[in-house]
Amino acid sequence: MTGISTQNARADRHRRYVLAGIVGSIGVVTGAILLEVLGTILFALTVAYVLMPVQRWLVRRGLTEWTGALAATLIGFVSAVAVFSPLVVALYFRLEQVVDLVASLPREFSVSIFGMTYAIEAGQIQASALDFLSGAATSFALALPVLGIKFALFVVLLFGLLLKGNEAGRAAIAPVPHDYRDIVYALARRARETLYAIYVLQLATSLATLAVAYPLFWALGYEAAMTLAIAAAVLQFVPIIGPSMLIVPITLYHVAVGDLVAATLIGILGLGLIAWLPDVAVRPRLARRSAGFSGSLYFVGFTGGLFTLGAIGVVVGPLIVAVFVEAVDLLADEVNSDATFTELIEDDPEEPPSDPGGTETTFEESSSRIAND
Repeated sequence: MTGISTQNARADRHRRYVLAGIVGSIGVVTGAILLEVLGTILFALTVAYVLMPVQRWLVRRGLTEWTGALAATLIGFVSAVAVFSPLVVALYFRLEQVVDLVASLPREFSVSIFGMTYAIEAGQIQASALDFLSGAATSFALALPVLGIKFALFVVLLFGLLLKGNEAGRAAIAPVPHDYRDIVYALARRARETLYAIYVLQLATSLATLAVAYPLFWALGYEAAMTLAIAAAVLQFVPIIGPSMLIVPITLYHVAVGDLVAATLIGILGLGLIAWLPDVAVRPRLARRSAGFSGSLYFVGFTGGLFTLGAIGVVVGPLIVAVFVEAVDLLADEVNSDATFTELIEDDPEEPPSDPGGTETTFEESSSRIAND
């Protein structure tokens, strides 16, 4: 009877693995067919993963599964509109002013350093910037119908994932043997922390940047204060350099036109209050939920994902890097146990132990620690 049970268990495992392989193969084909909307699907998956705790919280408060998923979807929808619509509206109403501003820049300006005057030719850069702005406006206008369809797909898919997310999660983990599921759970936890850092933490920091940038730009007399503030908030999603990408060109513009007082004010106050203060004031208070993912790794994933996958790479790049780092940590813990990196590199296997008694004690302590684990 024992042999028959073992054979049945092996047959069930084999059947499960074959079925998992079939699902994976069909998934690859499906991904190839849906390649044009793959970015939208990945975006909906990541947003749904972040909103699933919200949906469960709503269900615990008395809502049904369906109404909880609908409410969480509305939260995601409103959040997406709140993030993207100000940028779209600002560009729509201010694009002509931006083009006029770039066109009014001098094609050549001089900079004096230590009594030496240097002429800097900016005509080619100016022409390239004007071509880029004109092309971007045309491309965006032509892409509006497609963007509308993708946004509708995002909302529908988000609702479906929130409603049937538990079933999808159980199906995804079903082929994994029980002895290895702790690894899957660790990777899932790291993915959740990373997505929290990308969406919640970055969004909160961007809102703080908007709240600080608008009064500053308005106080300094900029006509398009809200547009500049929105641009600074969006740039907050770019790790490390962030709003500095906006403050530095504005400062250089004032230097180019000879307004050194304005350049000094926006350079010092902008970098201090817009680029630095929100990171210091907001990020540490929310970083507890995203612990273990450094800014340098985030920057590597952000840039690599952006250049390789396009806009969706802003999310997928850091996510893949974070999961990879977690997998490396799990492997290191599995192989090296409790030994630190310093202990590993200082260990000399060719040197015999000088104190047998000490070696025996160490072995006993190690064995005891393993038994406790």
